[in-house]
Amino acid sequence: MSDPLQMTCPDGETIAYYARPVHGDSLKKMGVVWLGGLKSDMTGTKAVALDAWAAQNDRPFVRFDYFGHGQSSGDFVDGTISRWAEDAQFVLDRIAQGPQILVGSSMGGWAAILTALARPDQVKGLVFVAPAPDFTEDLMWANFSAETKALIERGEIYEQPSMYDDNPYLISPQLIQDGRQNLVLRADIPIHCPVRILHGMEDADVPWDRSLKLIEVLQSEDVTATFVKGADHRMSDEPNIARLLGLVSDLCAQLDG
Repeated sequence: MSDPLQMTCPDGETIAYYARPVHGDSLKKMGVVWLGGLKSDMTGTKAVALDAWAAQNDRPFVRFDYFGHGQSSGDFVDGTISRWAEDAQFVLDRIAQGPQILVGSSMGGWAAILTALARPDQVKGLVFVAPAPDFTEDLMWANFSAETKALIERGEIYEQPSMYDDNPYLISPQLIQDGRQNLVLRADIPIHCPVRILHGMEDADVPWDRSLKLIEVLQSEDVTATFVKGADHRMSDEPNIARLLGLVSDLCAQLDG
């Protein structure tokens, strides 16, 4: 794989990305942008599978690493939901120009919602894999012990063990505080584009009923969900990759032209 391209943000930080060239008839097709999850990067199984699908179908496609993730600059511990959503919006403004479908995995689902709200004329469709809006408050803070909450309230970093990495997640006070400024499940979400959701029913990180709550508050009338019995949070096995590609492909067909 070639080295990714680098885009410089207004504050001097850089975002690493891959963008599939757009030319000829592909200019008329809906673009697709991948928004990964917390501490994941653009070389993950789902992102690479979508890139290969886009290549086979001559489809514009962009995948990128947020600030503090993968090959982008910055330290993860300094990141926030606002920053990562702004990264996605900057990618839309500078790289993935024109109408787009956002595919958001886990935390990427939250970033995709914030991006769709910020760029309603550009975001024409959303596909979520185990979406995790409001996770800092409802899945982290709500489950932290009194000792952990006190640690964070003192301004210290909490090292949360990870099932997916030998290193812990470094949870900063600013991540929790900023998350509270971006909660979206407390009221109706004024998003009206088509939305597709894929969620495993054995997801130990983001319970599948979180997607039911998201469906409740989305104002769009075109929302469908696929719940997969026995599937966990990652959904990176072959059958679930096929499900994801099917959802994205069908939504592209619906929105093209």
